[in-house]
Amino acid sequence: MERAHEAPVRIVIVGAGYVGLVSGACLAALGHDVAVIDRDAARIAGLQAGIMPIYEPGLDALVAEQTAAGRLAFSTDLAAAIPGSVAIFICVGTPPRPSDGHADMANVMAAAADIAGALDRFAVVVLKSTVPVGTGDEVEALIRTRRPGADVAVVSNPEFLREGDAIGDFMRPDRIVVGTDHARARAVMATIYAPLAEAGVPLLATSRRASELIKYAANSFLALKITYINEIASLCEEIGADVEHVARGIGLDTRIGGKFLKAGPGFGGSCFPKDMLALMKTAQDHGVPMRTVETAVAVNDARKGEMVRKVIRAAGGSVAGRTVAVLGLAFKAGTDDMRSAPSLVILPQLQRHGARIVAYDPAAMANASPLLPGVVMAPSAEAALAGADLTVILTEWPEFAALDLERVAGLLRRPVLVDLRNLIDPPAAARAGLTCHRIGRQAALVDTSLHSALQQAAE
Repeated sequence: MERAHEAPVRIVIVGAGYVGLVSGACLAALGHDVAVIDRDAARIAGLQAGIMPIYEPGLDALVAEQTAAGRLAFSTDLAAAIPGSVAIFICVGTPPRPSDGHADMANVMAAAADIAGALDRFAVVVLKSTVPVGTGDEVEALIRTRRPGADVAVVSNPEFLREGDAIGDFMRPDRIVVGTDHARARAVMATIYAPLAEAGVPLLATSRRASELIKYAANSFLALKITYINEIASLCEEIGADVEHVARGIGLDTRIGGKFLKAGPGFGGSCFPKDMLALMKTAQDHGVPMRTVETAVAVNDARKGEMVRKVIRAAGGSVAGRTVAVLGLAFKAGTDDMRSAPSLVILPQLQRHGARIVAYDPAAMANASPLLPGVVMAPSAEAALAGADLTVILTEWPEFAALDLERVAGLLRRPVLVDLRNLIDPPAAARAGLTCHRIGRQAALVDTSLHSALQQAAE
């Protein structure tokens, strides 16, 4: 794609959710004039006051900086923002439809209709939302129906943002994908991303449908790697191998790579589960089997049950009447996102087995509380641990890796730690008097008399 050196582009972002807010703030940081529009008046009022609707490290500071610089503004008035804008990014949600699992395009099509009504000059409508293959065609047809003769080009420009690392992913991406056959639109996109291209980021120009498929294919492939290493971890536990050594050994092969080979309780979040489901549905509609993806989804679903059984075994065969301290609720560290979080399956199953759950998460408890009835939310990790019969690390927050293990042993009623993220060093746990059960590794066992001695010394 040809690089360009032109004046800042006037950009409208439709949707002040995760993708829209991060994209808007980062595009402003690239020097563009950005207006973020959302129908939710309360959300916009909060953003105008500097209140972030989501937890994302560094986002509040970036928004404040770009707002103060006059490059970033928030509004509910799309019709007033579009005139004079060169690019309009659709960044609205595309959740699975409850009826059939297909991605729900209602928000996308509503945004497209609103855009059509306000167009006043040539504009590029950019689909940043994750959408099924062919959505760009449908959006373009809708706009041309609503606004015959409109001078518009619809472009696919998928996002590849990891929650917790989104700003870095936007500003230092592996690649930028732009799907369009429209030369003028391609030039506009080159201008928008010129600062990143000049920094060496590859810009891949492709067809709109190939661009739409790239997002689904990429996320499904990454999820396949996670599912694969989780199954290898289960085998490691049976044969006495260390999954972290195995993962490193295969990850050093440059054809494979070491990323997404971290064993754990299964993937979750807003992208992988829904994107794999949408890809399967698209394939089914076209009569194309996607057996590897279908199997990965089934294995990931079953993974949560395996983690429940692992906790019960660590508790001695039963959690009935016992208090389980759970550290971490969000699907991953660095976010408050509870969508498809393993905790939403694992904790209720433990409750059905009779456990009392006390949980702590640095960011996600407000979102988690209504989703996990009966779970006691503790104000700190220490408060969750105090008097518990065992503890489970469920999210890889750095503060859990830095726990004072002797303090943990002293707070627990029984010295048992189930580390579902392999954060804790087993020898360190053993020295502290903890029996540490990890993923894909044999449990590090300790003499419980050491735990008793530690407790007496603490008292």
